[in-house]
Amino acid sequence: MTGYAGYTDTELHAEARRLAALQDPAMMGLYLHPGAYRVRAHTRLIAAALAELGPDADRLLVTTPPQIGKSVLVSELLPVWWLARRPADRIAIASYAGSLATKKARAVRRLAADRGAEFGLQLQRGEQTAYDWSLTSGGGMRAVGVGGGLTGHPITGIGIVDDPHKDRREADSALMREHVWDWWSSVFLSRLRPGVPVVLCMTRWHPDDLAGRVLAHEGTTTDGGRWRVVHLPALATREDDPLGRAPGEPLTHPALADDERERLLAHWHDKRRTSTPRDWGALYQGDPQPPGGALLTHSEMAAAYCPTPAEPVRRAVAVDPSGGGRDTAGVVAGYLGADQRLYLTHDRTRRMPSDQWAREACALAAETDATLILVEKNYGGDMVTLSIRTAWDALQREGTIPADAMPPYVQPVTARVGKLLRAEPVAQQWREDRVRLAAHLPELVSEWVSWQPGSDSPGRIDASVYLACGLLRAPSTGEAISSAAGVSLSAATGHVRTGLGAISLGRSGHIR
Repeated sequence: MTGYAGYTDTELHAEARRLAALQDPAMMGLYLHPGAYRVRAHTRLIAAALAELGPDADRLLVTTPPQIGKSVLVSELLPVWWLARRPADRIAIASYAGSLATKKARAVRRLAADRGAEFGLQLQRGEQTAYDWSLTSGGGMRAVGVGGGLTGHPITGIGIVDDPHKDRREADSALMREHVWDWWSSVFLSRLRPGVPVVLCMTRWHPDDLAGRVLAHEGTTTDGGRWRVVHLPALATREDDPLGRAPGEPLTHPALADDERERLLAHWHDKRRTSTPRDWGALYQGDPQPPGGALLTHSEMAAAYCPTPAEPVRRAVAVDPSGGGRDTAGVVAGYLGADQRLYLTHDRTRRMPSDQWAREACALAAETDATLILVEKNYGGDMVTLSIRTAWDALQREGTIPADAMPPYVQPVTARVGKLLRAEPVAQQWREDRVRLAAHLPELVSEWVSWQPGSDSPGRIDASVYLACGLLRAPSTGEAISSAAGVSLSAATGHVRTGLGAISLGRSGHIR
């Protein structure tokens, strides 16, 4: 007689499914979410690596493109699976923000409350929070944001760090990378009991992000180091791909069947087409490179030339003033066409003193019938508006601008992030045929195809970035365009979410 004597077939089937769920976190997902959770080739591989974690395999790095189910597997199903097998263990989970880590810990707690009894798990009664909860068996979970404390919370089971960097802006900041590393070293690792494994799950951003830093310090298992690496690029790049893919073959996706090759290829090629080369390499291929490549190529700029542009809807001039240690002012004009594309028409960028760029901008605005002047105010503050107002009045008195000409509105612009982060989203608009050249502007083209971070300040690039941010609108919504930079442009009449160029627009002022 066996221990299952007297069980009905239905009960035996249910018990078999329960025991199968203990094999790995993906099987736990199938058990807890029947019909909803889908196991794909990449999740099977990651789940198998998670199941092998222990004292002899105590470091695992998982790098994949975003939105392929890695966080659900690593941050929700792994803790449930782990506690079902080791109910006395304490787990810690961390993300770039405490609220995100708490959200994941709350999901695990909900599963423990709803389905934990099937594995002998019961939540401890009393005051508990979503970010810090316990089981009657002694185990539990603690959630914390990168930079947060774990004092008094030893990690006795497994430590999980899921997405330690918020976005490119933070990953590009040496100060923020050092902040993450200091927290990792002084807080997270210091709370690990001997033999406790760690999972680092993330999308790559920078060569020196947390993944890059830990591999530089401790190496990979294939090279005799400590970290096992499951690296799954969107399109395979190596003959020894962990999924057995040939170079160029697509990564599987939760929303598509593994054998839907053409749809998978179309999905990843679309991501490639709509991403900057730097983002594609880092986020989707897991191969971050330092920001050293040109923003655009000569062929891309040549393709943007349009000798028969659309009719203008609104004309503007954008200015990156001289000052702040340089004597070149970027002055560029263009218009939003009836086809909702931006057309660049004039480039008056040149070396000029601070009292001259405002006159140049006003003269160009009058020449092109521009109704808007966008001008960066980082170094001049509110004086930039006064400079343009004064220049317009002077040019009218001199007769250069007709006395009855209506002055354009002045829109001060504040650049809040570095030049590269401002320019990359606009470069993508060139690639997507949202920006065109309505005239031959060789110096502007040269700057876009040759500028490197750290070289001379790109007045033409900055001016054309501000022009794009002021005029371009999303084709589907008509609202100001958004970018991965996630920055807002604030006008006097309200706040419009955008991100192109990572700038903010200040109070509009009509020249009087």
